[in-house]
Amino acid sequence: MEIINGFLEAIKGIFVGSGIMTLNWQNYIMIAVSIFLLYLAIKKQYEPLLLLPIAFGMLLVNLYPSIMAPPSYEWVPMATSTDSAAAGHVTQMIDGKWYYQNPQYGGLLYYLYQGVKLGIYPPLIFLGIGCMTDFGPLISNPKSLILGAAAQIGIFVTFTGAIFLGFSEAQSGAIAIIGGADGPTAIYVTTKLAPEMLGSIAIAAYSYMALVPIIQPPIMKALTTKKERSVVMEQLRPVSKLEKIIFPVIVVILISIFLPDAAPLVGMLMLGNLFKESGVVDRIAKAAQNELMNIITIFLGVTVGATAKGSTFLTLDTIKIIVLGLIAFSMGTSFGLLFGKLMYKFTGGKVNPLIGSAGVSAVPMAARVSQRVGQQENPGNFLLMHAMGPNVAGVIGSAVAAGVLLNVIPH
Repeated sequence: MEIINGFLEAIKGIFVGSGIMTLNWQNYIMIAVSIFLLYLAIKKQYEPLLLLPIAFGMLLVNLYPSIMAPPSYEWVPMATSTDSAAAGHVTQMIDGKWYYQNPQYGGLLYYLYQGVKLGIYPPLIFLGIGCMTDFGPLISNPKSLILGAAAQIGIFVTFTGAIFLGFSEAQSGAIAIIGGADGPTAIYVTTKLAPEMLGSIAIAAYSYMALVPIIQPPIMKALTTKKERSVVMEQLRPVSKLEKIIFPVIVVILISIFLPDAAPLVGMLMLGNLFKESGVVDRIAKAAQNELMNIITIFLGVTVGATAKGSTFLTLDTIKIIVLGLIAFSMGTSFGLLFGKLMYKFTGGKVNPLIGSAGVSAVPMAARVSQRVGQQENPGNFLLMHAMGPNVAGVIGSAVAAGVLLNVIPH
């Protein structure tokens, strides 16, 4: 009988400690959302390298919330003031009795999350991106820098709209940066300005990056004419190795002097690019764009997803963030296209306005969308390399916009 009672108590303990008793309806909704995001990442291949770990991190934290629990301490009573159990622990007398502080360690993802919280992961991601980026199209056609800058206007317009909807300046800045279509930059700015919104903003940012092929074409066709979309641009001039080596050095000097807050992102981006273009550190360049990039991507994705707990994610503010993020991204695309139309006019029809939509920082997907839409109108049109100019300019532009927001917004 005693064995049966013990067995029943054990079963009861397992049931009481199970998710059936500890999880709430919000957790179950988030579990369903995470499974849907996994479907998009695996079946539809929407930004799978980040969407998959983000979705799985979301799944984990809503199944087992303690995986993100911070460390805590409990005070344990001591038999005597010299109790050997207290060796190496902090001791304190409470109400005339000695206690020692026994640490309770935090969850696994809490410790991995410190790389996000301390702003370490996003710059390291930029280091890897720099190693994979060719700034040749931008150097060959410096005018495309204007298109990359124009696509960031949506960030600042959305910033004003977010304040109007009741968000604080810091929260508005974090929401607005979604318009840059740059996930690491959005995460970096959010951890500085509004860490409580990290889950919502990161998921919105990466979702819109993944949906570039769906969101951008209707805007591109609405703001341009068939004649403009059919323009065939002249071949870009060749760029020398010396130009490619000098470029990252000049960029990091100028931006770091005028916008020091952008230095961590731009500095790592340009360091990675210098690794690539110098040709003297191939081993380091390959490690940065492969092993390091892959490891940081896993840690960043899983821990960012793990911030999306049901109790904090399922709010009215999250809906506002998702809507404002879509507006920011759409406006960034629109301003890039409108400036592309101006360049079309000023150059006498030599610039295809479609390359302006690539001014957002979704590399290289936005450039590929420009190429595809252009070829739909003119099969002989090859815009990819022309669109890569504004596209890589958008990477720099989003980091600069982040620096501006961090500089002007108290945090």
